[in-house]
Amino acid sequence: MMLVRLHKNKNAQIILGLLFGIVFGFLLQKGGVTDYNVITGQLLLTDFTVLKLMLSAVIVGMIGFHLLKHLGYVQSHAAEGSFGSNVIGGLIFGVGFALLGYCPGTVAGAVGTGALDALIGGMVGLVIGAGFFAELYPTLRTRILTWGPFPAVTVPEFLNLNQWIVIILMEIFMIGALVLLGYLGL
Repeated sequence: MMLVRLHKNKNAQIILGLLFGIVFGFLLQKGGVTDYNVITGQLLLTDFTVLKLMLSAVIVGMIGFHLLKHLGYVQSHAAEGSFGSNVIGGLIFGVGFALLGYCPGTVAGAVGTGALDALIGGMVGLVIGAGFFAELYPTLRTRILTWGPFPAVTVPEFLNLNQWIVIILMEIFMIGALVLLGYLGL
C-alpha cells in the first residue's frame, strides 16, 4: 500500500510536511486568522472569524479522517494523558497567547505575511519557550506531568457509543453553531 511506503520514506514525509505546512499557513492567512486584530477580536468575543474557521476545519477533518479510518487507510492513536500535562501545556500556550496574541500556528502564518511582531516576539518566543520546556522536562516528567493520569480513550469509547453516532451528533452541533453565529450576525 502506498501509505505504508510513505511511512517508511522519511524524506517524502519531510517534503509533504513542508508542503502541507505551507498550504495550512496559506489557508490560515486567506481565512483571516493570522491578523492580530482578528485573533484579539475572538478573545474579546467581538469577532468570531477564528471560531468559524476552526469549526469548519473540524467538520471537514472529522468526516475525512473517519472515512479514511473506515476504509483502512489510517488508524487513530489515542494517547494517555494527565491533568498535570494539560495544565503545563495550557500555561505555556496561554502565556504565549496572552503576551503576543498569536497561537503557534497563527504566529507562523503571520510571519509568512510579514508581521514583524510575530517574527520577533512569536518565533523568538517559540524557541525560548521550547528551550525552557526542554530544560525543565526531566524534572516535569517525573513530577508534575504525572499528576492526575487519565486513560487513552476516544470520545466514542468514553461515551460507549458507535463512533458514527458521535460523529453525526458532533457534526450537527458544530453546523448548528455555525448557523447560529451567522443568524446572530457574528
